[in-house]
Amino acid sequence: MELWIIFSKLIIILFLSISYIHSETSHLTWIILSILMYISLNITLYLVRLDKVKISIHLVSMILIYTSFREMNPLFLLLLPNNIYELFWSSFEKKWLLLLVGLLPLWLVPQNQALYGLIALFCFVVNFMTSHYSNRLIHYEHTLDKMRIDMQRLSKSLNENKEYIRQSEYTYRLEERNRISQQIHDSIGHSMTGALIQMEAAKNLMTIDQTKAVELLQNAINISKEGIEDIRITLKAMKPATEQIGLQRLKLFIEEFSIQHQLRMPFVYKGNIELISPIQWKIMLENITEAFTNSLKYSGASEIAIDIQVLNKLVRVEVRDNGKGIESGKLVKGLGIVGMEERTASVKGTVIVDGSNGFSVTTLLPIA
Repeated sequence: MELWIIFSKLIIILFLSISYIHSETSHLTWIILSILMYISLNITLYLVRLDKVKISIHLVSMILIYTSFREMNPLFLLLLPNNIYELFWSSFEKKWLLLLVGLLPLWLVPQNQALYGLIALFCFVVNFMTSHYSNRLIHYEHTLDKMRIDMQRLSKSLNENKEYIRQSEYTYRLEERNRISQQIHDSIGHSMTGALIQMEAAKNLMTIDQTKAVELLQNAINISKEGIEDIRITLKAMKPATEQIGLQRLKLFIEEFSIQHQLRMPFVYKGNIELISPIQWKIMLENITEAFTNSLKYSGASEIAIDIQVLNKLVRVEVRDNGKGIESGKLVKGLGIVGMEERTASVKGTVIVDGSNGFSVTTLLPIA
């Protein structure tokens, strides 16, 4: 932002130089020297960082201006307003008071008061705009720094949450394995041990008391059946339902696809999801994946909606985007759509493609 102040000084120096060229003066050498000294002082002013040194340079520059004004040419006073504003800008809360201070030297130049007033006003506007936009820039930089810090904090928190989730999942798996192991040991292990003891006893009694041996073998058989039933019940409780696997897998895929490609992807399902068979879930997921890929490639859509409805006789799966679509006569079935039709036909289903309102792919699967 200081460039604008430097630019305003250069304009005034250029104006002074042109004025001296077109005027008859006997101090041309001293005028050139004074201008060069002024330029040197101002270059130094923007190179140093210490406030005390800057104030000293401003004072030397103002003394140089006043001396040149008194001894050589009254137009040198036009350089004074910028120095006044730069030196006292931070000291005045009400900036219009500083403008009055900048206009005070008017009485020194009775013949050029209008010119001096115009230059003073011009320099004030430049300094005011520079200060205003510098403050805004500093504010934006502080805001950006705060946002950067918040983003780093959120990123760290997100990574910590991911690590916590990963550790929680790992702990849950260990606890589940321990529970299953304990359950097998407590119920199935005891049953198998009891059956083994019964069979060992029956073996020893086989030649002595066959009736008792047969009774013990029957007990071992009953205990073994109970153990096998316990194993079946345990495994059935461990195994998630097919509809839960298919639905959760589809939800996860939709969420990952939405995040990866920055798309809105509303998902709705209605009806008895339990009626969908594993092979139908497989076909649905593959067709939905292909429809997503086609929308991403060709439609330019910002939203892809997924609608699953389980009706009385069939399962209806629609994937519709809000893209540009395609006229029905111009629709050319590529390998992707042909693959969807073949997969769906393998279970006596149908695929309907429509490009009239966005682009949609509807899969119809019969319920067995």
